[in-house]
Amino acid sequence: MPDITANPGMDAETFEQFLDQLKRFVRDRMIPAEREIIETDRIPDAILEEMRSMGLFGLTMPEEYGGAAMNVTQYALTIHVLSYAMPAYRSIISINTGMVHSAIKHGGTQEQKAEWLPRIAAGEIASFGLTEPGSGSDSAGMATIAKRSDGGWVLNGTKRYITNAPQADIALIMARTSKEALPKNAHVSAFIVPMDTPGVSVSSPDKKMGQSGSQIADIIMEDVQLPAEALLGMEEGKGFITAMKSLDTGRISVGAASAGYARRALDSAMGYAAERKAFGEPIASFQLIQQMLAESETEIYAAECMLADVTARADRGESVLVKAAAFKVFASEMCGRVVDRVVQIYGGAGYLAEYDAERFFRDARVYRIYEGTTQILQLQIAKHMLRQFAGQAR
Repeated sequence: MPDITANPGMDAETFEQFLDQLKRFVRDRMIPAEREIIETDRIPDAILEEMRSMGLFGLTMPEEYGGAAMNVTQYALTIHVLSYAMPAYRSIISINTGMVHSAIKHGGTQEQKAEWLPRIAAGEIASFGLTEPGSGSDSAGMATIAKRSDGGWVLNGTKRYITNAPQADIALIMARTSKEALPKNAHVSAFIVPMDTPGVSVSSPDKKMGQSGSQIADIIMEDVQLPAEALLGMEEGKGFITAMKSLDTGRISVGAASAGYARRALDSAMGYAAERKAFGEPIASFQLIQQMLAESETEIYAAECMLADVTARADRGESVLVKAAAFKVFASEMCGRVVDRVVQIYGGAGYLAEYDAERFFRDARVYRIYEGTTQILQLQIAKHMLRQFAGQAR
């Protein structure tokens, strides 16, 4: 979820070597650990340390802050490969490489960048606090309040469904610093909050439909005292706008993850269909099974082509607001169709927790909600299409 700018990225040969290393890591370390993660609902510390040493928390960071400085294409391909393993691995790094990094890089002071970007790139886990019990992307309903006090700030409020909250070292918290919401979103400011600050607490992790190992919880702030320099950019009213700058590539990231996980599910189905026998032959020889396999391959290929196109456009500096939304909608809905077919191919076994198919089905469901629901993004796509059409008709 890095910001979209024209960026040459890593050296091509170096990136290919990194991608080969990541593929081996996914196969040899990440996938074998999945059953443990399902049982414990957390990624083992040893694997987290290996992820840090590989630089996975700093993929999009500038080199001067300890990152890999990947461009959008390289980042999306990395997420695609990483997401062949269970979603928790992407989830733990996504806030570092996305919202929090982007907000500090674009909106932070030089001092804030120097202090926090190297720590985030090195693997201190970040959270992004926008959603509340009574509001989400509707910032006008935000109830968390930051008030000036003794040269600093006091925060009070609760953030809900916050990814990584139980493990986080730092949170970027959106809070209301004025009553009025005009100009639009100017009442929202962003604060860099170390999670060990007195008055900050985290609820027990929420129980979810799927995505074991990716923990979400409430962040509760009760009279949390922060220094003046905790205000992002030392400027009020810019937090929401700055944070939202990474939305386009956030959607590309979810699309890439959807395509990667769909590929994993399809590979699993092909393995099962080749081994499972009915009427004396593998079910892979039955034409209706082959139809489901072929439809899945066709749709995954289409998503991968969209990924290549939208990331190339982003790296040329084009606006990809509509195309990123379209890619995310198609890829996430496609992943839902693929995992549904995979359960069907497994048959009765697909409904049992003993097999991977039912887990793929549950895990994939949230991709159609992350970073804007399908319905919200369809409205956004149509709005921009109609606006463009109206402009051409004049």
